[in-house]
Amino acid sequence: MGWPSPNHGDRRGQVPDLIVIHYTGMSDCAGARARLCDPAAEVSAHWLIDEQGRAEALVPEERRAWHAGAGSWQGREDVNSRSIGIELANPGDRPFPEPQMAALEVLLRGIMARWRIAAAGVIGHSDMAPDRKIDPGPRFDWARLARQGLAVWPGQGDDRPLAEMLDAIGYPAVDDALRLAAFRLRFRPWARGAENEADRRAAASLGAAAPGLADGKPSPADI
Repeated sequence: MGWPSPNHGDRRGQVPDLIVIHYTGMSDCAGARARLCDPAAEVSAHWLIDEQGRAEALVPEERRAWHAGAGSWQGREDVNSRSIGIELANPGDRPFPEPQMAALEVLLRGIMARWRIAAAGVIGHSDMAPDRKIDPGPRFDWARLARQGLAVWPGQGDDRPLAEMLDAIGYPAVDDALRLAAFRLRFRPWARGAENEADRRAAASLGAAAPGLADGKPSPADI
């Protein structure tokens, strides 16, 4: 069958073990779809979900879509070759609508089952590229996904060195301030100022379980 986006290639021998969630950062879904399907743009994603919850496959999951760009996770580069990319239609300045989040949950369950991807393998664009990206941003409800076993969320760990724990979780080796900002963007978006004990304990609760991060499903008390 033909696929809406021509922007894909061979996975270079890799099998998906990550799912990367993005927001489109554009004013509407139609414009984002056009860009993701434009050969001149040289960008794509496997899936696009609009504000009403319609999920459209743009690139076959067996192929390497061009969504992640430069970055790494758990010490491995070429994230495109080992991931499935999901774009959520959102300019980046507003909450994600309920129909869109519900559709994402259904999509995630299917992808995770097909490729045997653990909850720890569901990450944001900002996680693997903290020096370049902020999507899906502070308004994205990671805790909601974690309650269903579709992502990870921190509990209360020991007070351990933050850099060590961020390494264990998988954050790339960029500037310490950028890594802290990326970690907070996902797990503590309300936090401000210098690194503190709450940052360290939250990171330790995830880093101590790396690389598997157990099943990633927190207890209700953690959320």
